[in-house]
Amino acid sequence: MKRRVLLMAVAPGVLISASAFAQSSVTIYGIIDQGLNYISNAQSIDPSGRRAGHTQYSTSSTVMAGNQLGFQGTEDLGQQYKAIFKLETGFDIGTGKLQEGGTFFGRQAYVGLGAPYATLTLGRQYDSVVDFLRPLSAASAGGGGTYSSHGNDIDNLADTYRTNNAVKLTSAPYHGLVVSGMYSFGGVAGSMSRNSIYSFGASFVHGPVKVGAAYLKVHDPNQSFFGDNQLSSTTANNLGATTGVQANPVYGGFASASTYQVIAAGAQYGTSTLFVGANYSNIRFGGLGDPASGTLSLTNPFGYNGNAVFNSYAAYVRYLVTPAFALVGAYDFLTGGAVDGKPPAHYNQFNAAAHYLLSKRTDVYLLGTYVMAGGTDSTGQQAVASVLTVTPSNSARQLILRVGLMHFF
Repeated sequence: MKRRVLLMAVAPGVLISASAFAQSSVTIYGIIDQGLNYISNAQSIDPSGRRAGHTQYSTSSTVMAGNQLGFQGTEDLGQQYKAIFKLETGFDIGTGKLQEGGTFFGRQAYVGLGAPYATLTLGRQYDSVVDFLRPLSAASAGGGGTYSSHGNDIDNLADTYRTNNAVKLTSAPYHGLVVSGMYSFGGVAGSMSRNSIYSFGASFVHGPVKVGAAYLKVHDPNQSFFGDNQLSSTTANNLGATTGVQANPVYGGFASASTYQVIAAGAQYGTSTLFVGANYSNIRFGGLGDPASGTLSLTNPFGYNGNAVFNSYAAYVRYLVTPAFALVGAYDFLTGGAVDGKPPAHYNQFNAAAHYLLSKRTDVYLLGTYVMAGGTDSTGQQAVASVLTVTPSNSARQLILRVGLMHFF
């Protein structure tokens, strides 16, 4: 539902009617997604203190789409110029808690100016990888949700991480071409690069074909990117526990990197009934063992030095059997992470989903994900299956089944 309101300009002791200026509009919108999960193998700690794997049944939010409540506004300034803003918060309807580490407007929060040829925005925003590659991924266009993200979202194509204090300039479409660049100030006195982030990208649309590419470079990622929310730590590993019940064995052992880099590209062919797409990403955790990452016994418990590089190769398809019923399939192969003599790991991930629209705003779906892992993961142990938002397996394999309900408003 969209609601339009007239904004009022308020100064101390003065109330000025907005009718004296150009009219403004505010849109209130949101998504609610909740479902029931079956997980074939999830880590736990047994009575002896050792890690074990057990079947798990659970409910969870933000799988097919991120639960969100947003406010988006524009004001016409005349001559094709406008002022814009967006405030968007994420929440878990199972508990009522805020997501994004307890950050109130953790999903997006920015203000900006729109002009005939470009838009300038300032605040907490998505980087260019999210802007240009998420629409060309199974998590979004493919209808596979977060369970289809690549290796715990190692390349951020599923927008797990946001960028704080960012300035972004995005061009208006020109014959199907859009380009954008973003810079985030680290805010550290005496250093322009410390905690800074920059990215740029482009997309091109011609008929049913869409292509995109993007680059992201993050300095001090454990602080500036992986630790981008209210509950983040300035000393600990912001990618989560690497011992006991693990949080992110795919790349959680690389939190001590001095830089994090993603190079990604994708293409999609889409008609009224069929979407077929593929994407590739190269991910590099550079300069492991950086003291600026935090307390090294926590961010680098395995004593890594050097660089850890991954490559992801993915494809997806979505077919509308009827206007209300869609079938989805996706596959991703992620490999890499060799460093300091540690062998690489590899992950084969298969996703399938069926969507049925009860209305234009309500979707009921079935989702299945199966992961097979091999090699040695970032924690120096035999690689285990691991999927974003799900407790990692205690073995090389994991099956996840979900029935969910999603509503847009």
